[in-house]
Amino acid sequence: MARPPSRSSDRFRALVGAHLVVLALVVIAARPLAADASPSTGVGLGEGSRSVATDGVPTGQWPLRPQPTVVRGFDPPDAPWGSGHRGVDLLGSPGALVHAALAGRISYAGPLAGRGVLVVDHGATRTTYEPVVASVQVGDRVAAGAVIGRLAVIGSHCFPRACLHWGWIRNSDDVYLDPLQLVGGPQPVRLLPLWSG
Repeated sequence: MARPPSRSSDRFRALVGAHLVVLALVVIAARPLAADASPSTGVGLGEGSRSVATDGVPTGQWPLRPQPTVVRGFDPPDAPWGSGHRGVDLLGSPGALVHAALAGRISYAGPLAGRGVLVVDHGATRTTYEPVVASVQVGDRVAAGAVIGRLAVIGSHCFPRACLHWGWIRNSDDVYLDPLQLVGGPQPVRLLPLWSG
């Protein structure tokens, strides 16, 4: 006779289901706004490209000042639902000002899966920032370098330290790109112990 499912397996299934719902909401919420999409902000990428060519990439700004340490670099998944790191983690401090990497329009600003998330649409691409307490609202236009919020600790990828997870996504096919290309290319990754400040 088969044993009935345990309460812990029911909780696990519920947790997995909740994560799938949150993932679907992230994809829906982060979709670009159709209005004001500007072809002049395109990045000139070939179809199926996993990395960005240096020509045609817009020049962006670091979202944290001064230039932060990259704690974890970009590691795109081999498949859309595969594991990987779809952005970079930048070491910051709690409450640090977060700046828009490129000019654009805020397409999402609010809590998502227990952390504050901001999405700035740039036409052909969008950048994402988390965990952030937003100082802007959906629909606001922002200039490159404009303050869009403050860095939070809750939801940090390097908790208990404060790290900004910064992502860059091509809108035409939702392919993740390396945001460090916006600020001059790959930067050295420095892993720091938890007790470092």
